[in-house]
Amino acid sequence: MGPQGFHLGQRLTSIFWLTLLELGITLCLPIFSVAAQSTPHHIDFPRVENPSKYVNPFIGTVNVGHVFPGATLPHGMVKAGMDTDSPGNHAGYDGDAKYNVTGFSQLHDTGTGGSIPLSNFKLFPYAWCSSYDKCPSSIANRKVLRKVKEDGSPDDWAEPGYFATNLSTSIRVELTSTRRTALHRYTFPPNTTNPRILVDVTNDGQRSSTNPVVRVDRVKAGDGGGRVYGGAEFAGSFGPGRYKAFVCVTFKGEGYTIDAPTEYGIFLNNYPTRGTTHSEQVYIGFQPELGAIFTFPPSPSTSSPTSILARVGVSLISAEQACKTAEEEIPDLDFERVRNEAKATWDELLGRVQVDVTGGKEEDVELFYSSLYRTHIAPADYTGENPKWESEEPYFDSLYCNWDTYRTLYPLMSLHDPVTFANIVRGMIDIQRHEGWLPECRGATVQHYMQGGSNADPVLGEFFVKFASHAESLGVSSEDLYTALLADAEEEPPNWNVQGRQVRVWKELGYIAQDMFAPGGANTKWVSRTVEYAFNDFAIAQVAKALGKDQDVTKYIKRAQNFLNVWNANVTMPDEPSIKGFMQPRFADGTWNYTDPRHCSVHDPEKATCFLNAVRRDGFYESSPIVYSQYVPQDTAKLIELQGGVKAFVKRLDFIFANDYFESTNEPSQQMPFMYHYANRPGLSTQRARQVLAKYFNTTRNGLPGNDDSGAMGSYVAFYMVGLYPLPATRQILLSSPYFANVAFENPVFNTTTVIKAVGFEGNPADGTGGKVFIESVKVNGEPWASNCYIDWDVFEKGGVVELTLTDDINVSCGEDQLALPPSISTGGYD
Repeated sequence: MGPQGFHLGQRLTSIFWLTLLELGITLCLPIFSVAAQSTPHHIDFPRVENPSKYVNPFIGTVNVGHVFPGATLPHGMVKAGMDTDSPGNHAGYDGDAKYNVTGFSQLHDTGTGGSIPLSNFKLFPYAWCSSYDKCPSSIANRKVLRKVKEDGSPDDWAEPGYFATNLSTSIRVELTSTRRTALHRYTFPPNTTNPRILVDVTNDGQRSSTNPVVRVDRVKAGDGGGRVYGGAEFAGSFGPGRYKAFVCVTFKGEGYTIDAPTEYGIFLNNYPTRGTTHSEQVYIGFQPELGAIFTFPPSPSTSSPTSILARVGVSLISAEQACKTAEEEIPDLDFERVRNEAKATWDELLGRVQVDVTGGKEEDVELFYSSLYRTHIAPADYTGENPKWESEEPYFDSLYCNWDTYRTLYPLMSLHDPVTFANIVRGMIDIQRHEGWLPECRGATVQHYMQGGSNADPVLGEFFVKFASHAESLGVSSEDLYTALLADAEEEPPNWNVQGRQVRVWKELGYIAQDMFAPGGANTKWVSRTVEYAFNDFAIAQVAKALGKDQDVTKYIKRAQNFLNVWNANVTMPDEPSIKGFMQPRFADGTWNYTDPRHCSVHDPEKATCFLNAVRRDGFYESSPIVYSQYVPQDTAKLIELQGGVKAFVKRLDFIFANDYFESTNEPSQQMPFMYHYANRPGLSTQRARQVLAKYFNTTRNGLPGNDDSGAMGSYVAFYMVGLYPLPATRQILLSSPYFANVAFENPVFNTTTVIKAVGFEGNPADGTGGKVFIESVKVNGEPWASNCYIDWDVFEKGGVVELTLTDDINVSCGEDQLALPPSISTGGYD
């Protein structure tokens, strides 16, 4: 049970409590214990019926956000979008108008780093070729700029499920999609005598294709506009493998009939060859540019534009399946129907989270719904397109990577989209069933490199801890789920670079030793992997508790405390010696090595980055020791003790923020603003979280501080804006104040609505500092709640109203009782 019915006996005798004298806070909140109601609550503020109108898909498309702004369904496999020649075209697109358009492809990831993923099967329109064989077909020669608006931005437009642009050649391109099929509309200017469209089969984002095959049907029964189909093999983006992908493109005139293309053929590199009906080439040693070009008759009305539709099916199985899927999903090539259905699908999903748009800033509404939208672009539903094994289970891909998304993306899905979450979990379990271990990072069926721990463990833990009673009805076997978790925890894979963990040394020593080499993976990231393995085992312990496996609970809770084995109490901060104690590398014999706590931070004297690199041997991954020394979400109370008590802990957090050690661009820092909760200073958490949003996130094209990381940053922002922060694989959620007077979560599995009301809401300070935003007291369904710092999942299961009374006094607290603090292992654990 949660704080409405505390069981004092559940807490250990080592409870770590913060004294009022130490904090200097005056309390006035009475503590009561009441039972939560189970009656669903309907919202009493104006409902946003079409939240997609607030979505700005272009946030984070300039600089390093790498956001995909094109057309897709929620978790759709097909992501139809523009490709540019920008060096940052990881999602194909770049919002800077100076970059050329190279085509419109069908597969993308969103917000990633690494090598440029996907961007397969580009289409490209021509209106200006003097003759067929003069059309520039290579990617370097055909590219063109976009038209530019008065403000200097490109003439692009997008909404969920739809993308459009106006090219400098006066051709308008529009895209929409279903799950596995894209529909393009190319509108050529009046008097275009020979509208042409190229289909590029080989040029993915990395230019990595081998064994390309292209076939051309000039006239196919039922498709008078012709057909191109084929495929190739391509390199994985962040891993050592390769994958096959296939395409099937058919054409149709919009508003007029095309009996057959007037010209057709194959191109190789920059040389179109008219009249070829079949080309099958295998090249070794270099990757050619291979595809087809069709010329179409123009519209009969010379004064009207010519619009040609291109239906593009994609498959990882075969070109024939790509054709079949396209015919099933878009049989009529009706562009407006597909676009409207896509928009309606997005509106229904986004509408499960309602915010009160009155009394606040429209920019806040735009930032919220845009962030929520980006959490549903990935992972991608590739069900039916897994060539590696046959299965009746769902298959999700574009897991890029769990290290980024487990902290906030999946907990956000728990609140409003548990059915999709269940399908993703089923897919992960099925991968473990066939490959031996749960997936960590994956793209187009290719295993990608591990970044840290086996972070599918907290993903499965998050699902089961919150939906155990519904798991079977959602198709998730509790036995199979637990078996999959134990594979990660107990069995070492032959290559723990791409799956599982370095389990042998973990079980032998309780940490990853710097000097223990093994053939199964790179000897690196010893400290950050130790910290993450500990949290992974904590997640397993939470599932074991839900299943009543008491011995396993004890075992994995003990392993969840292995972070203590890399805590060196004698290391000090070079620029602030009073800050003492850090996570550090350790040898197998128990002796310590040393890493400067500033390493891989903006203050690192060596300017290291800790990014994944074959020659780099860092003990930390993509963040500094001072950041990783704060990452023990399962036992922050113990961390406070290790760091010298409450005052020292708060001082360290203040130092981290004041000196830019907090990294808004990387996930290990995400929970840091909320860590003041554990020091009984929730007002500081609220202010820090709001200052982070004000400083680093906005609604411009440059509105992200770094990669969106497959929606990880989007879910992070969304949580901050609704005044919550999750503890993955637990039934507790940290509490702050929302950016709106009212927020509502509608959960289709529980059939409940939970409303969070900010009583006394007066808006949001522009810089995040001060304001009437601090929580003075909390009620649930009209009764006082025992903590101002967290609420239990039971509240969302049963539905109802959470009332937050706000004040402008930052010196608020969690409550009168030690149990009002968020839970930690060392203070009794989690209910």
